[in-house]
Formats: sequence, structure tokens, C-alpha cells
Amino acid sequence: MIGRIHSIQSLGTVDGPGVRFVAFLQGCPLRCGCCHNPDTWSADGGTEMAAAELVAKATRYRSYFGPHGGVTLSGGEPLLQAAFVQEVFSLCREEGIHTCLDTSAFVLSEAVRAVLEVTDRVLLDVKYTTEEDYRRFVGTSLSRVIDFLACLDTMKIPTTLRQVIIPTLNDTAESVTALRQLAATHPCVDGVELLPFRKMCQVKYDALGIPFPFAHLPEPTAEQMATLNDLLK
Repeated sequence: MIGRIHSIQSLGTVDGPGVRFVAFLQGCPLRCGCCHNPDTWSADGGTEMAAAELVAKATRYRSYFGPHGGVTLSGGEPLLQAAFVQEVFSLCREEGIHTCLDTSAFVLSEAVRAVLEVTDRVLLDVKYTTEEDYRRFVGTSLSRVIDFLACLDTMKIPTTLRQVIIPTLNDTAESVTALRQLAATHPCVDGVELLPFRKMCQVKYDALGIPFPFAHLPEPTAEQMATLNDLLK
């Protein structure tokens, strides 16, 4: 099975538990205003690589994984290449390597369910907590996330909810409290992470000749992030 890889981070520490080999897959159907990687959008970009080749690269770093690390597939949206992800994760299972899927939950199909059968943890990107905001700023429905979470509950897959905090859009106590309640009502969720919105990606938009939709918005301060994180306790 051949997949398209945008980039690889050999020793990542922010995309799942422990130290991880992180592959960012090419292609994404969403056009989120806060996207940091517009260069991953095109499904035709990236570098072609066989699943076995990718896993062979990952195994070179397994001595760094420790008891909690492993392999994370991110993007873009990795589930656009569900069959490839399934093969990579199946090979990781054979090698005894922990698998983690970083996804926006844009689709739930039989091919995706097959991926989840060989997934040890999911990092689920919950961009907003209202249907209106999802429709306006993501172009899809919050119900897709809810359906995906229900599936993760049924399959008992440990899940971390993650949200990028964007001032003026989802940086309110009400929004974070709703995210906390979403976690509390889904037994599969064992953690919530708030990530600060950053604009370092502006250079990528400039290089591609496209506007950065959220360029006018401020980044959250450390104090704002601390206040919102306190709401999760």
C-alpha cells in the first residue's frame, strides 16, 4: 500500500503520549481558518511511500519510545488515506508499537472503522463546540464529531480531545466548559488539551499566494490559556 507523506518528525513530543515518530499525511478536505499547514491540503502533493517503508523508518527510533511512545499519523487529515493508515497501524501492531491517530473526524466509514480496529489512541480535534461555528469556520457539522466519539466509546479507544484556542471565537468560559462537558459524557475520553492559536504559518500562506483567513486575530496570552485550562480541572 502506497501513501502520500507530507513530512516526518522522528522524535515528536506533542502528538500523543511519550516520544513519538510522527508522519504527517498529505491531503485535507477541510479549510479551517486557523489551519497551520495549508501545504497539506492538496491530495496530490507530498512524497509517495510504502506502508512497510514508513514502519521500517519508525522502528529505527523505537529505543526512544519508552513505555508510552510510538507512532502517530497526523495531517492534513490521515483518514483521507484510510487504507494506508490501516496497513501502517497493522504493521506497527505486529512490531508491538503503540499507534495514535490524529484526526478531525470528518468521516466515519467502514474503512475508517477498520483503521480504528488497529488504533491504540485517538487525538480528536474538536474545533468548536457549536454547530453554528462548525458550519461557519470549518464547513462541516459538529454532528460528525459526536458520531465519531460515539464510535470511539463503543470501541473503547482511549481518546484525547484537543482544541486550538482562538481569541474572539472559542476563548470563552462557556466554550471551554462545553468542551469539558463533551469529554465528561463520553467514557472513552481521558484527557482534554487546549492549544494556543499561533500565526507562524503566515509564511506558508504567503508562499502559496493565498490569504490566511485568521491573520487579523490575536494570539492568546499565557494568562488567557492558564485561565481557560483552570476550567478543565
